[in-house]
Amino acid sequence: MEPILLYGFPAGSSMGLVAAFERLGLPYRLCRVDMLADMKNEAYASINGRQETPVLITDEGKVLTETMAIAAWLEARDTNRRISFDPRTQEADRMHQLMASVNTGFTAAFMPLWAALEMTSPDPVLQATLRDFGRKAVAERHDRLEAMINGTDFLVGDRLTLADTTLIGVARWAEFHQAIEGADYPRLAALRERIQADPVVQYALAVEDGRKPVGSGACLGHVPLAEVIERFAA
Repeated sequence: MEPILLYGFPAGSSMGLVAAFERLGLPYRLCRVDMLADMKNEAYASINGRQETPVLITDEGKVLTETMAIAAWLEARDTNRRISFDPRTQEADRMHQLMASVNTGFTAAFMPLWAALEMTSPDPVLQATLRDFGRKAVAERHDRLEAMINGTDFLVGDRLTLADTTLIGVARWAEFHQAIEGADYPRLAALRERIQADPVVQYALAVEDGRKPVGSGACLGHVPLAEVIERFAA
């Protein structure tokens, strides 16, 4: 069977993995998950007990969760090195370093902002505190990432890799939460523009919007979430 990537919308971090699958070029399928309606129930928990996206159903029918684990699965199958590097090279080391930085501290900095937004019983004082703390954390992580960008067209060299696809799904949260001024981070802003202009990222954004873009042909269509749960639930 083809692997099935469960991706979240709206504004899911998993958008970058859709782009990575498209660049890899091996046959795959997608499963669309409404993060506001589909995840917080026992049915979805039978696929991912943490009730999050992304989730990968591998070509062996196994359930794999967490962005970094799915990215590693893709890297191991990237024999033509379309989105990665030979693991024994300095480029691979830098790619892994940047992916880890984005997936840990950079992503986590937004969690107070999401917590304030998603609070089921509004508490204005607590929400204000969370937003203030979150914006400071996001600004700090943007400072660190800005310093790590070294003048190449993409995070590692002159082409899109897993480091860029890991970043692009998360970085747009800054505008959503109005957490920083983009002009304060010119290298990051320019990098994001280059990543977002890449055809596979444009494809992933269109898919996320519910459109049916023309891609490479590697995507063999969508599988309904109910079918994925029925076939692969624990």
